[in-house]
Amino acid sequence: MNWNWKASWWFVRKNNYFLVKFAVSILLVGLSFRLLFSQSTTGFSNVEQTPFIDETMRPESRNSKEFEGIDKRPPKFEDIDQMPTDSVNSSEDRDQIHQTEKCDLFTGDWIPNPAGPVYTNESCHLIENHQNCMMNGRPDTGYLYWRWNPRDCELPQFDSEKFLEMMRNKAWALIGDSIARNHVQSLLCMLSKVEPAVEVYHDAEYKSRRWHFPVHNFTISVIWSPFLAKADIFENYDGVSTSELELHLDQLDKTWTDLYSSLDYMIFSSGKWFIKTAIYYDNTTILGCHYCPKRNLTELGIDFAYRKVLKNLFDFIIASNHKGMIFFMTTTPSHFENGEWFSGGSCRRTTPVKEGEFELNHMIKILRNVELEEFEKAEADASKKGVNLKLLDLMELSLLRPDGHPGPYRHFYPFAKDKNAKVINDCLHWCLPGPIDSWNDLIMEMVVSG
Repeated sequence: MNWNWKASWWFVRKNNYFLVKFAVSILLVGLSFRLLFSQSTTGFSNVEQTPFIDETMRPESRNSKEFEGIDKRPPKFEDIDQMPTDSVNSSEDRDQIHQTEKCDLFTGDWIPNPAGPVYTNESCHLIENHQNCMMNGRPDTGYLYWRWNPRDCELPQFDSEKFLEMMRNKAWALIGDSIARNHVQSLLCMLSKVEPAVEVYHDAEYKSRRWHFPVHNFTISVIWSPFLAKADIFENYDGVSTSELELHLDQLDKTWTDLYSSLDYMIFSSGKWFIKTAIYYDNTTILGCHYCPKRNLTELGIDFAYRKVLKNLFDFIIASNHKGMIFFMTTTPSHFENGEWFSGGSCRRTTPVKEGEFELNHMIKILRNVELEEFEKAEADASKKGVNLKLLDLMELSLLRPDGHPGPYRHFYPFAKDKNAKVINDCLHWCLPGPIDSWNDLIMEMVVSG
């Protein structure tokens, strides 16, 4: 558009000032409309030509070149503490990717994580020797550089600072067997990057313990209760028994029931101890047993006992009307190959496996079926009662990580004196740091989501 500025000036001089203002206003409106229209048609704004992105891009598709070979040449383990951890501890990132619609957190893939773990065996003094794989001489480090990635949404990594702030004046307990004890070490190591944990209690055998974070007045306990029910156990630290254990199916373990009302958050886990030889009691009467060929007792099977205990557990939780959050964690897998722990079985893999590459053994399948069936029944009743009961189903994602166990490095430098030494492998518990750290990502997301 061309405009004759000489004619305009003549108009100003010869006509009424009000009319001038009116004409100039019309002129400016016209110019604005022309400019806006020209921008929308000349490529200045291409909104209409850009397709709407309605799903989150998966990290592996964004950075596949960057991740090539990461498991072959990971960063040096001793440098992990100096690596940037913004992605781990950024609450801003969590707000950006938190989903409004729920997704299946437990279906996904392990993807490369160049940043590695947020702690090391040197920066965290809370790791027990049997899980301290690096101290014990495990030579490979590639298993440290993976993280869990759900397929339908992004999962923020554990934010220790935000978690501690959310848990101010709260109490957590992880209740179960040695896997719970393994897990609590991971959680404590991550939180202690922000505030050191102070141990305030332990039992005689250091199986049940409690830690306090004084700045936040927050406590975390691990409560040793491998059956969740009352049990008389006659075995030493190495698992050698002098007699069949005696399991009282009708009585929950007072070790945790006496503390139940004082806890805000709980994670219950069990399962594997039910595979052991046991005599089953109900109201002091022997019902039968599991694998007791030397006794004239009815073989009832592990599913019978596990189902009765879980039913009692869930009935107790639902009747309590507890107002906190309660997780039930499914049994996690072991990865023994070419035998069991007592017959030369080992776990020598150094990278995650693909879905379907590992199968659950028969006993674990039985335990898992009982867990899922009993939880489904309990969840409906809990919802009616307003009890916040959640399933923490770590089986599938853990099954893909046969590389995460101590193996022979449960022991201190097992091959230092003899490279062909025969040692018992631990393909049940998890190295720290290791895959178990990702469990905390899932737990925090479930807590934040409510």
